[in-house]
Amino acid sequence: MSGRVAALFGVAGAVLAGCFGTAQAREIVPFQNGVEPGSIVISVSQRKLYLVNGDGTAIRYPVAVGRPGKQWFGTKPIDGKYVAPAWSPPAEVKRDNPRLPNLIAGGSPHNPMGAAAMTLAGGEYAIHGTNRPGSVGTYASYGCIRMFNQDVVDLYARVDVGTQVYMTH
Repeated sequence: MSGRVAALFGVAGAVLAGCFGTAQAREIVPFQNGVEPGSIVISVSQRKLYLVNGDGTAIRYPVAVGRPGKQWFGTKPIDGKYVAPAWSPPAEVKRDNPRLPNLIAGGSPHNPMGAAAMTLAGGEYAIHGTNRPGSVGTYASYGCIRMFNQDVVDLYARVDVGTQVYMTH
């Protein structure tokens, strides 16, 4: 009987660890970069997004970034915030995946934008949730920044339209 109980606790522990693992993915870390408090800095090589606190720290989130050849670098402000947005695949994505529908409704399990999105000026890219959480931490997108849904909801609540986003190597 004790073997079964230990096995059950082992399974329960693994399930709980899985639940808490993504919920605790964001963390406060030391951060000195010289950008204004409230700014977002995304390190493509680290596959991390930093929300700068201004006290020498930042909230660090794991993210998926653009695949090689699909990455961009520079500064863009957030120009829109959306909860459960609908998604229309950009021309390049549609060309590579012609079977995609022209529009996927917000909230659909097939919608790659996830729980929320913050669009970046220029109209090509966004910081958004994902319906593929296993892609977070990888080079997966066409240039957008993917986050765990619970992390994008957290970030969404902390930033405003106009927040500067710095994409760095």
